[in-house]
Amino acid sequence: MGEHIGFIGLGRMGGAMAGRLLDAGHTLTVFDVSDQALKPLLDRGATRAPTPTAVADACETVLASLPSLAIVRETALGATGVVNGSTIKTFVDLSTSGPQIAGVLSEMLGRKGIVSLDAPVSGGVKGARDGTLSVMVGGPKASFDSLEPILKIFGKLFFMGETPGSGQTMKLVNNLLAACAIAITSEGMAMGARAGLDPKLMIDVLNVSTGRSSATQDKWPRSVLPRSFDYGFATGLCFKDVRLCLEEAEAMGVPMVVGSSVRQFVSITNQLYGADSDFTCMAKTAETLAAIESE
Repeated sequence: MGEHIGFIGLGRMGGAMAGRLLDAGHTLTVFDVSDQALKPLLDRGATRAPTPTAVADACETVLASLPSLAIVRETALGATGVVNGSTIKTFVDLSTSGPQIAGVLSEMLGRKGIVSLDAPVSGGVKGARDGTLSVMVGGPKASFDSLEPILKIFGKLFFMGETPGSGQTMKLVNNLLAACAIAITSEGMAMGARAGLDPKLMIDVLNVSTGRSSATQDKWPRSVLPRSFDYGFATGLCFKDVRLCLEEAEAMGVPMVVGSSVRQFVSITNQLYGADSDFTCMAKTAETLAAIESE
């Protein structure tokens, strides 16, 4: 028999993950500021709550998938946040919000007897739909163990440690490396194009050579070579994650020489094509800088 679970944030990732919980037979109480985002879940039988507090009044376990650190903080700790809920026992932040806020949530929610887990995910919208995400979890091991049957609905679980923010740190490292792979592949492909090489043939060569990466193996075949630029992750969110990663690294005293260049590259793409563009538009940025005509 399914559990009654709260879910806050029903955007492209959250909506897909919430849908998988319904598929698995769970009952949902949901909140989102967007009626459009709520509709597919309500049509499938989810119950709408007027505030995050109301979600936390209805459910012992509340999951959140939100676009920014500020929204995570407000959702968890604000006047209508889950912290004021009467039923909640565990809050799981699936967002990429950084290790510092994870520590704050652990402390502030803990004062109300609420356990906080940070559990950011990687794998994009397709992974969210298919249940093939990687889920990087930080927080009390006992709470992770009890929630494992729910979290594994989303994909493969990795328990990163009991220190609050362990999952968030891992996710920031992952997203920096993913952005770096796209940025450097963009520059290499632009160089090849200027030399008259065939882009598809270049990708075929790279994917059986030492230059292969997640960008050459996945992003280029799916979104760059077809010129669709629709992989499923917004440039604005990518920029937010890379910037957050470098801020956290600076606070730790960890130099990010290459990471700083990646941040600038993503920032330029964000300015050229907008925050709502796909992060594979970094390829177009490199083409523009190399004075290559692109569609």
